[in-house]
Amino acid sequence: MPQLIILPHPELCPEGAVIDAAPGISICDALLDNDIQIEHACEKSCACTTCHVIVREGFNSLEPSSELEDDMLDKAWGLEPNSRLSCQAVVEDADLVIEIPKYTVNMVKEGH
Repeated sequence: MPQLIILPHPELCPEGAVIDAAPGISICDALLDNDIQIEHACEKSCACTTCHVIVREGFNSLEPSSELEDDMLDKAWGLEPNSRLSCQAVVEDADLVIEIPKYTVNMVKEGH
């Protein structure tokens, strides 16, 4: 089973984490299933950029992004060539190193 290595994030995962992820699950769902509460303001419908992640290792193991995802990513804070929307990036058979950016374009967070 592939592993997701989550780099430390000051709010969501201060110590970093290593989690198992079944092939076929989105990165977003894998994070949420393991109590890493990444934002997903559009409920994983590829309509915002709040679940933006940077895939530091294993990027080429992912299926290519769709045109819609690419259009949305253009609006993401801190966009990099290996950026993906975690709701659209599906884990395959390779381990991934994931960085959750410090900021999102979501100006309002519920519960904060």
